Amino acid sequence: MPRALSKNQYAYDEIKRRILVDELAAGSVVSQEGIAAELGVSTTPVREALKRLAAEGLVLLETHRDARVTPLTAEEARSLDEVRRTVDPLAAGLAAQRRTPADVAAVESALAALEPLTTGGGAAAALAALATHRAFHRAVYRASHNAPLVEVLEGLWDKTDRYRQIGLRARADDPADLDRVREEHRALAAAVVAGDAAAAERVMRAHVAGSLGRRAVAVLEGADSGP
Repeated sequence: MPRALSKNQYAYDEIKRRILVDELAAGSVVSQEGIAAELGVSTTPVREALKRLAAEGLVLLETHRDARVTPLTAEEARSLDEVRRTVDPLAAGLAAQRRTPADVAAVESALAALEPLTTGGGAAAALAALATHRAFHRAVYRASHNAPLVEVLEGLWDKTDRYRQIGLRARADDPADLDRVREEHRALAAAVVAGDAAAAERVMRAHVAGSLGRRAVAVLEGADSGP
C-alpha cells in the first residue's frame, strides 16, 4: 500500500481500478473478507470503500458481507448517452462564457497531456489514457463554475468509463477516428479559450455523438438481440 494513502483510500482506489479494468467483472461477487486479505487490510476499509462505490453506482450492496459489481446493460449505456448529450454541451458552453485565466491554463495543460485511446498496450494503458481524457474534460466542465453540473458530470464519468472500454474493445483502432477525436479535443479547447460558447457546445455535441460510450450502446444492443 502506498504510504501516502490511508487504508480506506487505498481500498477504494484498488477496488475501483479492478472494476474499471474488468479484473472484477460486471456481475461478479466481491467478498469483503477475500478482497481485504488480498489487499492486506481489515474488512473495515473495504466495507467503507464498497459503500463509496455503491454510491457511485459501481457496485450493488447485497448483504452485510458481500457486494456485486454492477452489471453493464444496453439500457444504462443508452441512458448515460442521453444525459451526456445534454449536460456535456451545456457545461462546455458555460465554460466558454465563464472561464478564468486559471481555467484556461488547466484546459491547455490537460490538452497537452492527452493520450490517444487505443487497443494497444493492454488494460493498464487504456486506463491511463482514460485518466488523461477525464482530466481534460474535467478541466472543461469545472470551468463552467456550476457546482451542481460539475457534480453530475463527476458522477457520470466512472460509470461511462466502463462502457468506453466496451466501445474500445469492440473495434480495431482506426487512424481516421483517432484523428477525429484529437481534432475535436483541440477544437473544444480552442472554443473554450476563445470564449465562443456556441462553438464549444457544437463541438461537444459532436464529440459525444461519436464517443466510445455511444459505440458501446450499439455493441450491447447487438448482444441483447442475439444472432
